[in-house]
Amino acid sequence: MRSWASAPWIASFGLVLGGLAGCGYAEDEWRGKLRAIDDLTQQLQHEEALNEKTQRELADAQATIEQLEQKLAEAGVDVGALGRNVEEQARALEEHRQRAAQLEAQRQRFELLRDQLQGLTGLGVGVTVRHNRMVIELPGDVLFDPGRETLKREGESLLAEVAAVVRRDSDLGARHFQVAGHTDDGRYTGAFKDNWGLSVMRAREVLAYLVKAEAEHGGGLDAKHWSATGYGETDPVVANDGPDNRRKNRRCELVLLPNVDETLDLRNLLSTDAAR
Repeated sequence: MRSWASAPWIASFGLVLGGLAGCGYAEDEWRGKLRAIDDLTQQLQHEEALNEKTQRELADAQATIEQLEQKLAEAGVDVGALGRNVEEQARALEEHRQRAAQLEAQRQRFELLRDQLQGLTGLGVGVTVRHNRMVIELPGDVLFDPGRETLKREGESLLAEVAAVVRRDSDLGARHFQVAGHTDDGRYTGAFKDNWGLSVMRAREVLAYLVKAEAEHGGGLDAKHWSATGYGETDPVVANDGPDNRRKNRRCELVLLPNVDETLDLRNLLSTDAAR
C-alpha cells in the first residue's frame, strides 16, 4: 500500500476527496468506506491463504494415500476388494438385523396365538411349527367319527372357538390359511376310495364350516383367505406304531401361510423336539 507521505498521492487523494465532497459525501464518511474496503481486502487475502494451505494439505493427504495403496499392493493386498468386503459386511449386517426383527415379530405372533388358544389345549388343540409353517393342530377324533367326513357337534363347537380367536385378531383375520387333512395309516375303503380322499373331504368340511356365516352357525371367516388340501397318511407327526400315536396322526391342521417377507427359519420358535 502507498505511503500517506507521498505528496503526489496525497494531492490526488485530496482532489478525489474534494470531488467526492463536491458530490455530497463527507470526508469522514469516505475515509470510513476506504477503511472498510481495506478490511475486506485483508480478509480476502486471509481466506486465499487458508485456501492455499488447505489445497496443500489435501495434496499431501492424497500423496500419503497413494503411497499407502502402493505399499498395500506390494504386499499383495487388493484395496478394491477391501472396500467391497466392507460394503458386503455392512449389507449382510443389515440383512441380519432385518431378519432378526422379522423373526422376533413371528415369535411374538406365535406366543400370542398359543396364549389365545390355551383354553382349548385340554381338547387337544395345539400351536406348533411344522415344515417351517406355524400350525394350529386340531384333533381328528374330536372333529369326526372314525372313517367319516361329517363334523361332529363337538367338532363344530371346537371350530367355532378357534374361528372366534382368528376373528378377534385383525392381523390373523387378514392372513391366508390352509386347512390340511391327515389320517393314520389304517386302510380306508369307504366312499372316498382311500385315505387321500378321506383327508381331502375332512379338510373341505372344516373349511366349509370356518367360512360359513356366523348367522348360519359357522365360523364367519373370509373365504378368500382359506384353502384346503389332504395328505392322507403321508405326513404323520409320529410313527403309526400304536393306538395313541395313530390318534395323534388323525388330525386337521390350520396352516398359517407366510407372507413373502416371512420366509424365515421358524424352527427357532421351538426346541428341536417340539418343532418335529
